[in-house]
Amino acid sequence: MSMEKSQPRPAEPEGCLTAVIRIPVRIVVLVIVVPVRMVWDVLVVCARALDRTVLRPTGRALAWLGRALFVWPWVWLWRRIVLPVVRHALVVPAVWLYRQVLTPLGHGLTWLVTTVGRGLGIAAGWLGRALFVWPWVALWRYVIVPVARYGIGVPAAWVYRWILTPLGAGVAFLVAGLWQYVVVPAARYGIALPVAWLYRHVLTPLGHGLAWVFTGLWRGLVVVGAGAWAGVVLLGKAVFVWPWVALWRYFVVPVVRYAIVVPLVWLYRRVLTPVGRELVDALRVCWRVAGFVSRAVGRALKWVAWNLLGRPTVWFYRSVCAPVGHWVRDQVWAPVRRAAVGAGRAAREALAAARATVRQARRDAWRALVGGPRVTEPVEPVVASARTLGSTTTASGAAPAPEISLRKRG
Repeated sequence: MSMEKSQPRPAEPEGCLTAVIRIPVRIVVLVIVVPVRMVWDVLVVCARALDRTVLRPTGRALAWLGRALFVWPWVWLWRRIVLPVVRHALVVPAVWLYRQVLTPLGHGLTWLVTTVGRGLGIAAGWLGRALFVWPWVALWRYVIVPVARYGIGVPAAWVYRWILTPLGAGVAFLVAGLWQYVVVPAARYGIALPVAWLYRHVLTPLGHGLAWVFTGLWRGLVVVGAGAWAGVVLLGKAVFVWPWVALWRYFVVPVVRYAIVVPLVWLYRRVLTPVGRELVDALRVCWRVAGFVSRAVGRALKWVAWNLLGRPTVWFYRSVCAPVGHWVRDQVWAPVRRAAVGAGRAAREALAAARATVRQARRDAWRALVGGPRVTEPVEPVVASARTLGSTTTASGAAPAPEISLRKRG
């Protein structure tokens, strides 16, 4: 790959056909593309509005419904029923059983097994050595080793040194003499020299003569066969190859090239390529122009809709709905909300007191069954009433205090 930047190709000169078909093609394409672009923009706007107003709220509603039907019931069942039942019916008794019963029992069993196992291991080791090790050690040390040493080893060493060694040396000297003075001269002068003379003076000249005769015959056969094969090949080419080669080279190729390929190439370069390029450029330009037209039509429709529907709706909302809504919020909804907040606070305090009572009763019952010291819950410190100016205050739960200055309190 070259590191230099590739130079842009020079623009090809436009022909008269391109200049002739450009404006009509763009006019026709613009007439066809403008309705398509406007329909496309309308479909895009409708799809976005459908997504904002129908699909997204529907998806959120279905998601909330799915959670309400398939998630929240199981979460509530797990938190309010399964988890407390498992905790107080299985986990707490199992923990108490493990701590108070199984742990001391396991410690005792571990100590007992360790102590007894250690004593049994020592006794079993001593008994095993007394039964299976010491008798075999004594038998090997005091019986087998002396018998093998003085009954077998010493006589065998004497026999090897004074009998087998001299006998082996004599046999080796005798065999070496026979090999050097009998076998080697007989093999050399009785077999090797006659065979070498026969190979050198009889077999070698005879082989050379036969090789020369057969080489000449083979060369003659090769020359005759090569000449015959060349003639057959030449005849085959003259009959089956050269006519077809001449037909392909001087008839088929010129006809196909100048009757089919050249006209098609000229048609592609001079007609189809300019027409296709102009169609693509016309589609691109007309699509952009149609977008501007569609945007202008959309803005006009938006202006008409705003003046016919939006402006009166905004005036009605600001002049009628907003004052009525403020009056309902201040005169109706605010007192109802304050009453509901007070009722909810009272209900929460009552539920908290009931939960504390139930929790204390459960602890007392468990302590009565299992035993243990009484655990006192920490008591929240009492907070003094906040001092306010008069009877009205913004602090929740703060009682008004008398307005006495610090100077009068002394």
